[in-house]
Amino acid sequence: MANHKSALKRMRQTAKRTARNRAAKSQLRTKLKRYRAALASHEGAPPEELLRSTVGLVDRSVRKGVLHRNKGNRLKSSIMIAANKAAQPAGKPAKA
Repeated sequence: MANHKSALKRMRQTAKRTARNRAAKSQLRTKLKRYRAALASHEGAPPEELLRSTVGLVDRSVRKGVLHRNKGNRLKSSIMIAANKAAQPAGKPAKA
């Protein structure tokens, strides 16, 4: 246990930040699961609004420091690839 006032304050700050980051990460994971479920259940692309809000949440998580910038970019890339693949007609190959 910390003895100095500054160390005690640091512990309080860390606990507060950890709780905030954990909640934000949980919200992000839930949003990604819902998006992927919508993608799997629909014939074709999921609603544009769901795609936009998911990408926005990833951007917000990166801005707040919950995610690393590269991880955010990877997530957005995979989301967009999946959306574009779902939007393609069934027999038509995707462009390279």
